[in-house]
Amino acid sequence: MIASERIKTLSGKGIANQPYVVYWMQSAQRVECNHALEYAVRQANALQKPLVVFFGITVNFPEANQRHYRFMLQGLREVKAELAKRKIRMLIRKVSPEIGALELASSAAMLIVDRGYLRIEKAWRESVAQGADCRVMQVETNVIVPVESASPKEEYTAATFRPKINKILQSFVVPLHEHGVNLNSIGLRLPEKVLADEIDVNDIDKALALLHVDSSVNTAAHYKGGTSQAKNHLDDFIANKLNQYAAFKNDPGLDYSSNMSPYLHFG
Repeated sequence: MIASERIKTLSGKGIANQPYVVYWMQSAQRVECNHALEYAVRQANALQKPLVVFFGITVNFPEANQRHYRFMLQGLREVKAELAKRKIRMLIRKVSPEIGALELASSAAMLIVDRGYLRIEKAWRESVAQGADCRVMQVETNVIVPVESASPKEEYTAATFRPKINKILQSFVVPLHEHGVNLNSIGLRLPEKVLADEIDVNDIDKALALLHVDSSVNTAAHYKGGTSQAKNHLDDFIANKLNQYAAFKNDPGLDYSSNMSPYLHFG
């Protein structure tokens, strides 16, 4: 079950008479435990239409460089492979996300997007909601308790916020069951205009060369993108660091951090 508090209508237009449903993946770059993806699967099945997952890569994201992009592309490569196992087509394009989403929405029955909190992410979603000819739904999946459910006002201290979270936490800590798609979208024919700038993430170096991003910051060999890598870091933290974390977390000379920050950043 997906809590209704996670779901918000961005554009209440009707379901269009178009051949597929689109999940515009942006902030939640994963397949596992992704409420937006599962909502999209269920909507596609209810409409008896195939599902297409879209991800747009903008080359001028504020302060991003080659290190960020390589990490992200590694994660997207894993996402695409996992979606293929579920018979879901993923389209990764070199295009500003809101433009790419609008182009796909023009031939989509419905568009679903995960929630983003940055100013630029909000602007992208607002632009698509205003311009799309189909229904646009947003699903919160990057936090356990949706912000509006946690508190209706700005909180200034953890002391006042924590009791509100704890009071409703258990209603949101529930398993998210995966559903298979009724229709295979791997071989689905898409409009030529949305295929012209498709990026092949199987070759990361080639993809980076195509993007022409800032290369002044080298990639970090120790960190590789993807859910599987995040799980490895988490397992290591639990097995080898957690029992001493409280005592040594503030000592920069000791390695007791979880190393999970970049993975959380990319959803």
